[in-house]
Amino acid sequence: MNDIQDYPSRLGDPASRKFGTFSYLPPLDADAIRKQVGYLIARGWTPAIEHTEPAHTAGSYWYMWKLPLFGEIRADAVLAEAAACHQAHPNHHVRLIGYDSRRQTLGASLVVYRGKPV
Repeated sequence: MNDIQDYPSRLGDPASRKFGTFSYLPPLDADAIRKQVGYLIARGWTPAIEHTEPAHTAGSYWYMWKLPLFGEIRADAVLAEAAACHQAHPNHHVRLIGYDSRRQTLGASLVVYRGKPV
């Protein structure tokens, strides 16, 4: 059996907090994020942008940025909305979600911008 690595994610240290599978990997570059956006669009999932303060990421509530991007099939449009959210809230974490309306559940979620912990 392989040794399992412990990631020191602590509630008292906002910089150490993890946000799902992608946060345990090295940071995604712009091309990798674009591929993830393309994947969720190809699956027919509705993209949406959310944001929150780094100190509040442990809670389940993130603020919705505008309305979900119903029917959007252009990755550039989704990425532009994420960038606009980040520009409006530069100290917040910004994440992209893909909502699977057929199963009525979250199909994908990844943080595309990390805010600076206060």
